[in-house]
Amino acid sequence: MISTVLKSNFQPYGRDFYGGQPTGRFCNGRIPPDFISEAFGLKPAIPAYLDPAYNISDFATGVCFASAGTGYDNATSKVLNVIPLWKELEYYKEYQRKLRSYVGENKANEILREALYLMSLGTNDFLENYYVFPTRKSQFSVRQYQDFLLGLGENFVRELHALGVRKISITGLPPMGCLPLERATNILGQNDCVPEYNNVASGFNRKLEGLVAKLNKELPGMRMVSAPAYDIFYQIITRPSLFGKFLFCCILLRWTTLQSFFELIKSIKTKLSRSRKFSVAFICNSSTLKVLGP
Repeated sequence: MISTVLKSNFQPYGRDFYGGQPTGRFCNGRIPPDFISEAFGLKPAIPAYLDPAYNISDFATGVCFASAGTGYDNATSKVLNVIPLWKELEYYKEYQRKLRSYVGENKANEILREALYLMSLGTNDFLENYYVFPTRKSQFSVRQYQDFLLGLGENFVRELHALGVRKISITGLPPMGCLPLERATNILGQNDCVPEYNNVASGFNRKLEGLVAKLNKELPGMRMVSAPAYDIFYQIITRPSLFGKFLFCCILLRWTTLQSFFELIKSIKTKLSRSRKFSVAFICNSSTLKVLGP
């Protein structure tokens, strides 16, 4: 059990997942790695490595080491007391040992070499660390902090490569200025997206693409790609008609009056007083809402 205030083990999280129960993941249903796994003909949901309900027989075809709220920077994981990236790597090494014991050395090496590894982090480094606490901001400019994070990411990938990893998909930053919490608190900006945060994300992603090219060139056998999360999410936000019809059942889009903002704060206070937990965004009542490809 991780002692952190960042939790999603309560409703409405998980309500559209199998069994309709919270899973500890910040989603009402499945998350992207689950769909990728299913597309490859594997399990429709990837189990968490620290979930006591599963063991190595379940992890042999897919496992998740991610910890919500963490980042490249160890200081970010300390903000909400979540698992840092270096600890996730230690868990992966432990997993390798268990896998070799379970399927044998040769088969384990094949699985580890041919597996697709998904990396997605960085947003928390900026929104939960750099722009909230003064320490990193006093040490780095935004560009310097981008480079600092990418340096940590490079070291992490090199360690994975040394452990036999050869196929990595790394997701860049989304348009983090358009995330629900950032828009809801952007009162002076009419609750629109925060341009500064989006510009930081775009700049980080350009540098990330350069790092991916560098690592593919320098690391023997490495096949690494950068997933364009920014463009996908930004198009959904700014040009939703490209992805089919939307049913707007949420209250996240735009606060047209100051009164409605106060109503939001009142609602949040009510939730806090009842559950002592904070849910960053409200989930739509429609469990059938989907985003369709163009």
